Amino acid sequence: MLPKDHSYHNYRLGVPEEFKAVFSHFYFAKNDAAEVVTKTLLPSFQTIMVFNFGTRARLVSGAQIEIEVDKCMVLGPIKSAFKYILTPGACILVANFKDDAFYRFFGRASLSGHLPVNPNEIVQDNCFTNLWYQLNDIDTAQEKVNYILDFCKPYLQSSPITASLLSNFKSDSLNPVKSIAKQTGQSERNVQLGHKKYFGYSAKEINRYRRFVKAIGVMEKIASSSAAIDWFEMIHECGYYDQSQMIHDFKHFINLSPKKFLRFQQDICRVSTE
Repeated sequence: MLPKDHSYHNYRLGVPEEFKAVFSHFYFAKNDAAEVVTKTLLPSFQTIMVFNFGTRARLVSGAQIEIEVDKCMVLGPIKSAFKYILTPGACILVANFKDDAFYRFFGRASLSGHLPVNPNEIVQDNCFTNLWYQLNDIDTAQEKVNYILDFCKPYLQSSPITASLLSNFKSDSLNPVKSIAKQTGQSERNVQLGHKKYFGYSAKEINRYRRFVKAIGVMEKIASSSAAIDWFEMIHECGYYDQSQMIHDFKHFINLSPKKFLRFQQDICRVSTE
């Protein structure tokens, strides 16, 4: 829930053009209220790095596993909704990695199936703890973002050819795995394995997620106009076979039915990857 005195502050911070293939955006949130703020983050299929500069924030998974965020933590790719809890005085800055960017930094893409980790455990030194101390001395969120962007430049590797082709694939009517396999002379199986290796999820998983996101967008647009939702028209527009399939996807990703999602929108945070 949000505090009634509007002392909860949150906003997105964009990135310069040279980093738009690396980060979709940064997200800042600060709780200056006397009460706890609880929000639900929808799945984004992105890996995120959370810096905490105040009291300890907490993450709660769909399985009700609760984890405290101390200074810095990595989580993802985020394939299902989870709650984040900001106690009074909590202040977080979240870097949202785009496509294969996490792989380009760390040589691995997926932390799925594991609890959130300290990024120092990935690189086997304390550089992210040191980064946190440097960021903690910087006043504004935008200045912190600028510092992170400068910090990461030397570590960013080139995108592998297959990952680059998959990231930039535009057609909605063609199968990206099949098309890129033909274009590069690889087997479809090899491209599928590359997809999982570089992004941390399969092409099938992301296609299902994109259909769900399209449904969310249609629902939000209709709800903002105060019009009644024609569920059967929305099912057809978003590419679902029937209402049961759509409900199944909503429960898979956010453990809510479409109607319950509409009811609790104000407590839900959706990450746009554009």
